[in-house]
Amino acid sequence: MLYLTIKTIISAVIIVAVSEIAKRSSLFGAILASLPLVSYLGIIWLYIDTGSKNQVAQLSKSVFWMVIPSLSFFIILPVLLKTEINFYLSLLIATAIMVAVYFAMIFILQRVGINI
Repeated sequence: MLYLTIKTIISAVIIVAVSEIAKRSSLFGAILASLPLVSYLGIIWLYIDTGSKNQVAQLSKSVFWMVIPSLSFFIILPVLLKTEINFYLSLLIATAIMVAVYFAMIFILQRVGINI
């Protein structure tokens, strides 16, 4: 239970740090947010939990392929925010499009024989 609490606290601190830094500087907030911290921590926690280099390698490979569709969110959201669309609706639309792109990417990868 202590281990789970420590993992949660470290993860929460990173999220709060991004939002607080972004209030002062969108550039530095973006740099911190763009670091693969979630992936990095997830890889560390997975290895500590399982000791399996194979599972870590598979996660790393899968993250690589899933970064590509996640970029659609960061392309679409600013475009929507520049319109008269409400912030939360823009967030919802950008998220829905990103999810659709995730499914499309998974479909395409399966069609070309890449299993993630």
